[in-house]
Amino acid sequence: MDKPAPYDTQDIRRFLADYRAACPHDILTIDEPVSDDQDVTACIWALAAQNRAPVLHFRKVENIGAEVVSNIFGSRERIAHLFGVEESRLHEAYQARSRREVAPVELKSGPVTELVEDSDIDLESLPMLKHFATDRAKYITSGVIIAEHPETGGGNLSYHRAMIHSKNELATSLHSRGHLWRLLNMAKERGQPMPVAMVIGAHPLFMIAASARLAFGADERDVAGGLLGEPLKVVRTPRHGIRVPAFAEIVLEGVIEPEAHVEEGPFGEFTGYSSDRSTNNLFRVETVMCRRDAMLVSVAGGNSAEHLNLGRVPREAEMVEKLKQRFPSVTAVHYPASGTHFHAYVALNQMRPGEARQVMLGLLGWDAYLKTVIAVDADVDVTRDSDVLWALSTHFQPHRDVVIIEGLPGNALDPSASGIGTTSRMGLDATRGADFHGTLARIDDAAFARARAVLGRLGAAGG
Repeated sequence: MDKPAPYDTQDIRRFLADYRAACPHDILTIDEPVSDDQDVTACIWALAAQNRAPVLHFRKVENIGAEVVSNIFGSRERIAHLFGVEESRLHEAYQARSRREVAPVELKSGPVTELVEDSDIDLESLPMLKHFATDRAKYITSGVIIAEHPETGGGNLSYHRAMIHSKNELATSLHSRGHLWRLLNMAKERGQPMPVAMVIGAHPLFMIAASARLAFGADERDVAGGLLGEPLKVVRTPRHGIRVPAFAEIVLEGVIEPEAHVEEGPFGEFTGYSSDRSTNNLFRVETVMCRRDAMLVSVAGGNSAEHLNLGRVPREAEMVEKLKQRFPSVTAVHYPASGTHFHAYVALNQMRPGEARQVMLGLLGWDAYLKTVIAVDADVDVTRDSDVLWALSTHFQPHRDVVIIEGLPGNALDPSASGIGTTSRMGLDATRGADFHGTLARIDDAAFARARAVLGRLGAAGG
């Protein structure tokens, strides 16, 4: 995995080799054996406590006959590297590339077709990890399920956690408001199972495309082509002919039975809480396709930076574009990791009274996940929680600057909304406003230059 080309540009191994060459400090290879029971997650959390988020490459994981790579999306700077831009231009780059949709090109074979098993399926041989002590079992966290519209052939890609139910069956949770759920209900109306394929491990840009927010009938594989800058190279699965990435590590092909339900969960979700909310669907695996030396590409679960970044970069990009088109005064939008998917910060040059409220209401209305938006002035760094909280403490009056809307649809995984089904949403206006009186304490640039020089000499003297 460390060697450079001849891996194809759409191969995750090529990405890892190139990134290791370009940014060797940002990939941590662990040769020491670790347990398949929480150790990978524990390493990610321990590094995060040090404000570090490298790609982790585990060469030896107990009870797994494969190497494990995780935390690819743990750094927004690294995601920006995928697009060849600075982090500040990530949203713009994503939107520009995702709009240049390119249809897939079909190959007769690829690395994922090196091994094909369709007669004696044993899912216990799959490389899987237990992520949290509270998880019911080992889980697939990076599984992208692909289903195709029975009439148009258009594909839908989405992430779904999955655990082993039996030798050839997975228990999985679909999103009851998502497009895959809609396709499953269409299959139910026809009285047929829904053919699907689960991709476990593919190029990071394909994985980001699987998080895209598209209209029903649009195909995330076309978005993947736009992100990659060339058609996604696909092969067809043997039984149902579903188009999957030719350079994937592992693909599971089979059907989801609309009427079959099995127990699944709990699992550590993006809220940071263990959730047993599930649609309890059964995925019957009929074919396993994989590379001869397939590795496990895992996504850290829970409220890890990786889990949150992978889900929110496309959503952030869409929201930023919408806001800036409608409100030119908006200068920045940020979804902090501290808020999982439920909080956002927006900075603006407020041009007229009430504009901050209008901006916040727009964001709260467009993004179904959000519960709280904090608006600040353009000189506040929204990427720093401490700066936003400073603005909140010095610019905000609770009796005057709070907007609360009740009775809106809530996220099913929000533990504070358990059993309610709806949520309230809040905007906090922490802009200074026209009547604000205060002079910022500041330090001259020249003083900063002198200080940097002194500290630099001190650092050099101290070794």
